[in-house]
Amino acid sequence: MRIGPFPVALRAALAARGLALHRVRHRLAQRGVHVGVTSLSYWQRGVRRPDRPESLRAVSALEEILDLPEHALTRLLGPRGPVDHPTARPYRTLIGPGSALEAVLAELEAPKDGGLHTVLQIERVEIDRDRRLAAREAQHVVRAHREGIDRYVAIHCGEPGSDTAGVRVLGLENCRTGRVRRAAEAGVVVAELLFDTRLASGDTAMLRYRFEDGTGEPSREYFRGFTYAGGSYALQVCFDRARLPVRCRRFGRPSVQVPPEYGADLTLNAYGSVHLVDPDIRPGHLGVAWDWD
Repeated sequence: MRIGPFPVALRAALAARGLALHRVRHRLAQRGVHVGVTSLSYWQRGVRRPDRPESLRAVSALEEILDLPEHALTRLLGPRGPVDHPTARPYRTLIGPGSALEAVLAELEAPKDGGLHTVLQIERVEIDRDRRLAAREAQHVVRAHREGIDRYVAIHCGEPGSDTAGVRVLGLENCRTGRVRRAAEAGVVVAELLFDTRLASGDTAMLRYRFEDGTGEPSREYFRGFTYAGGSYALQVCFDRARLPVRCRRFGRPSVQVPPEYGADLTLNAYGSVHLVDPDIRPGHLGVAWDWD
């Protein structure tokens, strides 16, 4: 508690008092301070720091709730540094240097992290009766950590043999499709999804978009690459009930150069789908692999 840093001190105080975050939120609300469980979780993990007036009020109230001396937590915050967002790794650490995707991103003049990080992403992947990746649809909540952000850059990687010319990109909610670039040799499609306004640092945006594919060889896995820590992710893979796989497993890896680490088997439900949920994203790949008969 004397030397911090703030996230470590907050975790220690919570552990010492044995209070779950939902109880802390309830006690804050009783004092007229409203902070979500997600924000409290981010603070104790160091994903985000409390610096807005309402957040600082919450930290002062936490000192009372956790029976700490006055300013025990607030003094550990100190002055705000120049950067207050998840630190992104370059894409090349996930996909390898000199890749077609890296070249396409450079053509769109996309910065390494786009000025946005994920708060929540839910993806639905559809596998058709020919075992091909038919489509994927994403509902996405992002937060800007740079001023003037007006777009999200979405990436689709088709299966070997896919025809990128036949891939459709649809901006379904709160965005419209801008420039689309295709790297046919790698099966990669990159699309700008444009907002209707420029985001200030700290602003959030919700968008829903869809890639329709249905080309390429039978699919055996789907994964999402993350370049930073923080945020939550959920993935549902939906199979045609006439052509179900015999085994599905969750897997992860820090980059394409590292073999995947497989987790426990995932159970197909009665609707022919499996899912995974990760409430605390870490840099690297996360996905589902499956075996056909």
